[in-house]
Amino acid sequence: MIYLLFQYLKSAGVDFPGMGLMNYLSFRAMLAAVTAVLTSMFAGKRIIARLQRLQIGETVRDLGLEGQIQKKGTPTMGGLIIILSILAGVLLFCDLSNIYVILLLVSTLWCGALGFADDYIKVFKHNKEGMSEKGKLLGQVLLGLVIGLTVWMSPDIVVREKVAVDSSIEKVLETETAVTHGRYVEEDVVKSTKTTIPFVKNHEFDYRWLSPVKGAWGWYAKWAIYVLMIVVVITACSNGTNLTDGLDGLAAGTSAIVGVVLGIIAWLGGNLINSNFLNIMYIPGSGEIAIFLSAFVGALIGFLWYNSFPAQVFMGDTGSLTIGGIIGVSAVLMRKELLIPLLCGVFFAESLSVLMQRSWFKFTRKRNGVGTRIWSMTPLHHHYQDKKAPDGPVIFPKPVPPQHEAKITVRFWIVGIILAVSTLALLKIR
Repeated sequence: MIYLLFQYLKSAGVDFPGMGLMNYLSFRAMLAAVTAVLTSMFAGKRIIARLQRLQIGETVRDLGLEGQIQKKGTPTMGGLIIILSILAGVLLFCDLSNIYVILLLVSTLWCGALGFADDYIKVFKHNKEGMSEKGKLLGQVLLGLVIGLTVWMSPDIVVREKVAVDSSIEKVLETETAVTHGRYVEEDVVKSTKTTIPFVKNHEFDYRWLSPVKGAWGWYAKWAIYVLMIVVVITACSNGTNLTDGLDGLAAGTSAIVGVVLGIIAWLGGNLINSNFLNIMYIPGSGEIAIFLSAFVGALIGFLWYNSFPAQVFMGDTGSLTIGGIIGVSAVLMRKELLIPLLCGVFFAESLSVLMQRSWFKFTRKRNGVGTRIWSMTPLHHHYQDKKAPDGPVIFPKPVPPQHEAKITVRFWIVGIILAVSTLALLKIR
């Protein structure tokens, strides 16, 4: 709103010192982050108190984990703090007419509503299972279809190919807002199914190559494949974050690290000069994603003020599904979804551990009559905690000595930082 107000004043001929700062993505990104942090910290205290008065506390199943029972009654649905803080930063400093910002706002509210419904069933309906897995999956798939079809059909979502930058453009660099008035011809504006892929010279992969048919039907086939991939990525990210939310500060801290990297990539990919220098895909208008992600990271940092060990509030599915949805949609819109397994390696490992554990247990029980576990408990972070020995054989028994959850959280953060730096390094490794 502030950004649009400044744009209106500029069009009306109003000018005053410092007004031009709103043209800089970096300045608006910093303001969005600070706004989100402060909103999260100050509004968070009130929201937590309100949740306590409503007796919206976490229900805990006794799994034999150290400190688990003490968490009973801790306010949940703290994802409302994250959503409110993101909206505060975005609505004030983003260009609300930008298609990428609109899609991210829709994703935030969509996933937030889905998570809120799940938490509501758990807390107020006293159903520990919450919304059915099929119900959540359906909601995530529908969001993926909305995003995918918009990417396909919106004339505002394009990439520019063969962008030539000469010295005159670099000298007349007035703002950081993507330098969208570069020297390109109209044919360079394309609706593309290309995405970024690591370790390849030109860093590009086209889903058209997966199409089984050519010609007119091939055009529809490539977009169908691309939309399907978008659905898979968004669903996987949302669920992966949900599974990671099991220790104080784990999901919020790891997601903040991912958000920083995605924000940097958005800033680079939305800037003609930087994208040309790094030889990465230039996506006009995507620089606004960097501002959204700055608010996203700020909201998570502010939330950690209350969610770090020992947690005063849990984000619940209201927060975890929202966080995962934002990460997945951001990666898709920036054509960086194939970097997700590396950048979100912590989420990927957590999800894979659950999938492998369930599959192997069912297979061995059917084969031998006794189910064998790979780890003592999944998701993976619970494997390292002090707990009762599980019934039945385990391939990798619990570590000795078991680790405190605060140490596990910080070590997962460290792994996340290593993966984040590795992802950024891929921009130049080819």
